[in-house]
Amino acid sequence: MKELVELLAKALVDNPEAVAVHTQEDDSGVTIELRVANEDMGKIIGKQGKIARAIRTLAKARGAKTGKRVSVEIQP
Repeated sequence: MKELVELLAKALVDNPEAVAVHTQEDDSGVTIELRVANEDMGKIIGKQGKIARAIRTLAKARGAKTGKRVSVEIQP
């Protein structure tokens, strides 16, 4: 899941070196924290949040295969 989010983010931004993905796993599931450069926030979020929603949907679908609940947090 981490690799999927990282691959998608690096493909979308102008500064792929600034993309950082960290995961935290606990009893409630997996939290994926995505950090990008400030100038790339708009590209990750997209118009009306459509790209961010798509990234979250793909991560949740991938987590469903393993039976884990996944949430994606996007931070500058």
